[in-house]
Amino acid sequence: MPTMTDEEADALDVLLTNTTPRLTNTPGIFARQRALLGALDEITANYLLTRAEALNKKPSNIVSDLVREKIAAGA
Repeated sequence: MPTMTDEEADALDVLLTNTTPRLTNTPGIFARQRALLGALDEITANYLLTRAEALNKKPSNIVSDLVREKIAAGA
């Protein structure tokens, strides 16, 4: 993810301070992560959350890493 410049961050701050953002029904990152974990059993969800926190990653990144390892092992 690209990093914002100071000018971009200041402009975003002014925009969000002076306007009310329009909300949509589109799920954001937290809702998508919750949906991912809701589809799993409790032990698997706890493992993903623990690994994600330990590695400072999102749970979906942990799943992606595990899938890539399995693909590489099968090649």
